[in-house]
Amino acid sequence: MPSSSIILVRHGQSEGNVAAESAQRERLERIDVPARDPDVALSELGREQAGAVGRWLSKLPDDERPGIVWTSPYRRARESAEIALSVAETELDLRVDERLRDRDMGITDMLTAAGIRAKYPEEAERREWIGKFYYRPPGGESWADVAMRVRAVLTDIGSMESHDSVLVTAHDVVILMFTYVAEGLDEEAVLERSRTEPLKNAAICRLERDEESPTGWRVSDYNLDSHLRDVGVEVTDQPGASDEVGVGRG
Repeated sequence: MPSSSIILVRHGQSEGNVAAESAQRERLERIDVPARDPDVALSELGREQAGAVGRWLSKLPDDERPGIVWTSPYRRARESAEIALSVAETELDLRVDERLRDRDMGITDMLTAAGIRAKYPEEAERREWIGKFYYRPPGGESWADVAMRVRAVLTDIGSMESHDSVLVTAHDVVILMFTYVAEGLDEEAVLERSRTEPLKNAAICRLERDEESPTGWRVSDYNLDSHLRDVGVEVTDQPGASDEVGVGRG
């Protein structure tokens, strides 16, 4: 039988999140990222947040526990999965899927909004005209491009994966696109969700099979953070180094 539920987890706070927040706070043009995007690791707080996810997993009823993990190949997402499984004392296969990687920012990678305006003013103008959802920086991806990746993954999980429940560890825009696809949202609705309910680090979302839904799925939980608060772990919703830092979450 195909999978009936998907647990989506944004990775814990990363060193890139910390650097991006610092650049935004200090109004810098460039984000001082400690490594290339695929190699950015979790911060100490991020590891604590991933551990809180593991404690949450350990308390799930047997029929709700995931049977496999699908993860982004990026280090921060894989680390989040590995730490969570270790804390939950659960051994599951990790299926690494490059379609779950973070959004590629192309030539604007590691630049804040101020940096893009300074170095590529024509791109800043183009983004403002096209809008956040469809804007694709040269060499990079738009949100719509990420949504196409997510549609393919969701189809594969829904039709091919034999485990009832699947855990997915990925990135904020990727997980946001899962909810966009599952709920059949439009551009305006998903941008509003990004503005008003930005995904927190190590937040949990859940998709459930729903034969009455036009997409075959429904979002049963979104942006849960009680597992962090219950154990006294700080809750963060920081942008990533590959996000458009300084232009707003919508």
